[in-house]
Amino acid sequence: MPKPFIVLPAILAGLLLDAVGQIDARMLRQPDVSQTRITFVYAGDIWIVPKKGGTAERLSSPKGEESLPRFSPDGKSIAFNANYDGNTEIYIVPTIGGLPTRITYHPRPDRMIDWYPDGESILLASSMESGRQRFNQFFRVSRQGGLPQKLPIPYAEFGAISPDGRWLAYSPRSREFRTWKRYRGGMASEIWLFDLTDFSATNITDNPATDGQPMWHKETLYYLSDRGPEQRHNIWAYNTRTRKTRQVTQFAEFDIHFPSIGPSDLVFEAGGLLYLMNLRTGKYREVPVRVVTDRSTLRPQVKEVGTQIQDARVSPTGKRAAFEARGEIFSVPAKDGVILNLTRSSGVAERFPAWSPDGRRIAYWGDRSGEYELVVNKADGSGEERVLTSLGPGFRYQPYWSPDSQKIVFIDQKVVLHLLDLRIGRLRKFDRGKWNSHKFLNSFTPSWSSDSRWIAYSKGQEGDTSSLYLYDTLKDQVHLATSGYYSDGQ
Repeated sequence: MPKPFIVLPAILAGLLLDAVGQIDARMLRQPDVSQTRITFVYAGDIWIVPKKGGTAERLSSPKGEESLPRFSPDGKSIAFNANYDGNTEIYIVPTIGGLPTRITYHPRPDRMIDWYPDGESILLASSMESGRQRFNQFFRVSRQGGLPQKLPIPYAEFGAISPDGRWLAYSPRSREFRTWKRYRGGMASEIWLFDLTDFSATNITDNPATDGQPMWHKETLYYLSDRGPEQRHNIWAYNTRTRKTRQVTQFAEFDIHFPSIGPSDLVFEAGGLLYLMNLRTGKYREVPVRVVTDRSTLRPQVKEVGTQIQDARVSPTGKRAAFEARGEIFSVPAKDGVILNLTRSSGVAERFPAWSPDGRRIAYWGDRSGEYELVVNKADGSGEERVLTSLGPGFRYQPYWSPDSQKIVFIDQKVVLHLLDLRIGRLRKFDRGKWNSHKFLNSFTPSWSSDSRWIAYSKGQEGDTSSLYLYDTLKDQVHLATSGYYSDGQ
């Protein structure tokens, strides 16, 4: 009789292999829900999983990136954006998998928006007739393909058709692909109701916040808004009969992105996780999702980085130069010699190399700790890097060495100027500017005096002008050098 303990290791080994292949996925994006399943984007591909969660199946795998999958009303097909043939078009694939069918053919990108309630047509956004690439318009196209029919709306980015086919809820502008948070201004998106029978339109949000991603369920219009006290994108609801608005979710840590609605549920992503909300009860829960991949992007790879150079600095002798490329710092000979990778830190980003005037060290910013800190290393690559700061969250720009190679000055994202004295290890804040655009900060260029005592720099003034300032590093004093009547360059 065979002993049971001989079989057990084999069972455990199988379970371990399954666990290695499965990833408890984050970065799940742009979900949609049918009566029984959820589709979403992960790693640029379209996936599908039961509503209760579990191990997802991949439905697409082209080299291009897919986006915005949407179930047909009967739940048997998924329409999505994909780049199979060199341009972003709309395709339809069966939910059980199979060969995708191409629906659109215009050379401008076409964005999947929604299915019409009858399931025979698709609502899409495209700039094919706008005359500009900066905004889109809505078109209706048959699920069988053919020529799209333009809707009578001049500007349209995202929207949804009402269940009776009469109303179109839409946003003339979109902030879905912007990185700004809590924006209040003229480009904040609003939601309009457009009557497809008499062509009348009504703004139903009309507030300084950003409102978008409308979704219909019976007489209720759900949408995203950051107008709430959390100032995060949460789900809100507008009753088209009573014209009353209410907040549905109260996420305070993460914004909700790209919600979508199904027959009885609403699905959305927040913090990289998927959540499913019951439309009858208003309660929502996290959907646990696992994906099975070969993790090909995590394999060590050889990359050509010559076309990805971001910053460069010539050595004091002119015989070598330091380059930042794909998050690494390289030392490259001017003519003949060895190319040195000074950082060799896959998974860590290094930026803004700066060669010390004595030619012995290179300073740069590195995020090995999770935040950018100033690091120094030997220029010949023979030593280990030394972390010089512990600033924590934030972004910093090009460091500048003093002529004696003992001090470094730099500016951060808050326009604060810092001086680091390497001899005593002291970091000092000595001034703060008024302008904080990335373009300005990225080009900020202070100048050291030859004796390493004084720093000259430009700082913004009121009225969009600037002045030159001098900082005495010995006495820790800032002196205004010019009037500020004109804009003084760096």
